[in-house]
Amino acid sequence: MIGLIGGTGTESLIDNYPIIREESINTQYGRAPIITIIEIDNKEVAYIPRHSHDHSVPPHKINYRANIEALHSIGVNQVLATNSVGSLDLNLEPGSIVIPDDFIDFTKNRVSTFFDEEVVHLDFTNPYCENLRKILNKSGNTHPYGTYIATEGPRFETGAEIQFFKQIGGKIVGMTGVPEVILAKEKQMCYSSICAVSNYGTSISDHKLTFKEVLDAMKECETNLIELITKTIENINPKHDCECHHLLNDAIV
Repeated sequence: MIGLIGGTGTESLIDNYPIIREESINTQYGRAPIITIIEIDNKEVAYIPRHSHDHSVPPHKINYRANIEALHSIGVNQVLATNSVGSLDLNLEPGSIVIPDDFIDFTKNRVSTFFDEEVVHLDFTNPYCENLRKILNKSGNTHPYGTYIATEGPRFETGAEIQFFKQIGGKIVGMTGVPEVILAKEKQMCYSSICAVSNYGTSISDHKLTFKEVLDAMKECETNLIELITKTIENINPKHDCECHHLLNDAIV
């Protein structure tokens, strides 16, 4: 099954597709938000709202392990995840969609692994599934690569932080992409992020950043996101045997 993780401003995505059923799953890491199974191109797609259905869970409090475990438990092996991000580049305007190819992790207090009781070292040279990234980039008007800077939140970044992130090669900045991508790969799931640029980062923008600005921008991105997701899922082969599905073969000590 294909999984779809919805982020800030994308809670209404499922309103555009037929709903088949709902799944309520309690994992060993806690209860996940209700998963809605929707139909896209005659394929079952499991939609889970990252921040819960009422957007009540802030980025640093999301139970990422429960969310990924819940999707995995119902047979999801390919995941598309939407993320609201800030741009670190004046040429990357709000409204743009970026398909990141790498990340740098500046989160601080998050549990970022399922492997607490055994020694496992996964190769993260290419953290995002190359197959899904290629399909996404062929399915819509996207920026095909960029390094995602993951921050702890819930505050927005300082001006000095933004300038530093630019200097080390960051293209976009957000609060929810990590550890989600790590956990998905540990479950040997294909995972790719769809980053919708909602704003310029602080110190790049000429005004103070507000959460309303982010929500308004994501609303404007909604049509493009729906078209991209729909076309991408049409182009995905649910039975594709990707190398992501065999990552643990050489990772367990």
